[in-house]
Amino acid sequence: MTEMAPPSPVQIREARAADPGLRDRDFCDKLGIREAQLVAAHVGHYATRIDANPDRIMPLVEKLGDVMALTRNESCVIEKVGTYRDYRGGPHASMLLGEEIDMRLFPVHWVTAFAVVKDSDQGPRRSLQVFDAAGDAVHKIHLRDSSDLDAWAALVAELTLPEQEETLTVEARELTEAAKSNPEKLDILRQEWDAMTDTHQFLRLTSKLRMNRLGAYRIAGAPYVQPLALEAVNQMFEAVQARADDGLEIMVFVGNRGCIEIHNGPVHTLKPMGPWQNVLDPGFNLHLRADHIAEVWAVHKPTRRGMATSVEAFDAEGGLIFQAFGRKGGSRDWRPEWNEIVAGLTPLPVTELA
Repeated sequence: MTEMAPPSPVQIREARAADPGLRDRDFCDKLGIREAQLVAAHVGHYATRIDANPDRIMPLVEKLGDVMALTRNESCVIEKVGTYRDYRGGPHASMLLGEEIDMRLFPVHWVTAFAVVKDSDQGPRRSLQVFDAAGDAVHKIHLRDSSDLDAWAALVAELTLPEQEETLTVEARELTEAAKSNPEKLDILRQEWDAMTDTHQFLRLTSKLRMNRLGAYRIAGAPYVQPLALEAVNQMFEAVQARADDGLEIMVFVGNRGCIEIHNGPVHTLKPMGPWQNVLDPGFNLHLRADHIAEVWAVHKPTRRGMATSVEAFDAEGGLIFQAFGRKGGSRDWRPEWNEIVAGLTPLPVTELA
């Protein structure tokens, strides 16, 4: 069978003009293209190709002032308002350690980027949009009314690439790695789990034992992990909301291969809508497709500062949707109130595990 050629930039623009109301991601799925190809088709119209290197982008973004940072995966979107601060670059991983914008970046997946200026009823809407090799969004930065437009103009001038192609070739998406366990190494897993002093050691441990995160959880057993019922996610958010006025703060990690964005703070306003559970707080929005959640785990990892307890949700393919921790307090990696909430979530009997 002859493979059909992808639509041309002109065809993409015409199709978009004929169907302006559909969300970008839904429009791309309908047309059989990736989101980066949609934006590329509008180079010279509302988009400008820029350098995707975060070491070049982030120092200039810091000068924009308050913006909205958006990171997503297929099942969850996190949006944080604030100023990008304290960027620390690195060839394999970079960080932003501001109080409002807290992120971990993986530069190898920052492949294509655009400066976008689109007209709207409220005036021009400006954003920076970064995509991976498959053409899927890694991170987006949306300017606000208070953002510095002189800094925006300087950023675009500094980062604009000499070649401004309307076409973009993308690679096949990387498949999500299914849960991978190694029961023969279970004793070693538990021994080295007990010896951890930092949560970041966990992925190195599982990789060494030829497992991955979800595969290790499935075999580790108590007291390391507890499978939870799917409704535990809503229970957790509702319990955190109920204690927000008492000062309870959590850390919520949402990410993809190229970027992890973190909320550090309370949860005040929950607004479920259909399959979506939404947090709609000033400076922090979260949009979670609860119907995508296939497994939920309570996880306990030792650190130098005490036991770090998390609630982690996975999709049907084994992909991590989000993680939530109690925000570190003082010299501890835990908060008693958070631990009480996790202990009270509905467990899933082991016999119900797939």
